[in-house]
Amino acid sequence: MKSFIIAVVVALLFFLALVFGARNEQVVTISYFIAQGEFRLPVVLAVVFLAGFMLSWMFAIYHIMRLKLALRTMNKKCDTLAIQKSQDIDA
Repeated sequence: MKSFIIAVVVALLFFLALVFGARNEQVVTISYFIAQGEFRLPVVLAVVFLAGFMLSWMFAIYHIMRLKLALRTMNKKCDTLAIQKSQDIDA
């Protein structure tokens, strides 16, 4: 349920950015380190939003995988301790 709410909020923010961009057709100048380019505002907003979204998901997936690996390791350790405890009780 929590992930659904988050997905809806992200979708609403993306929709809001698209509406904002569609209403503002100005050309903006983006200065790079060695170059400069002129782009329409909706394109800049969409690219920046998408880049931030993808970067956030990459960090989230990294941390989720790390936690899943730690949980799997701890579950294996817990299982071996449970087996040792049951063998000690039987002996």
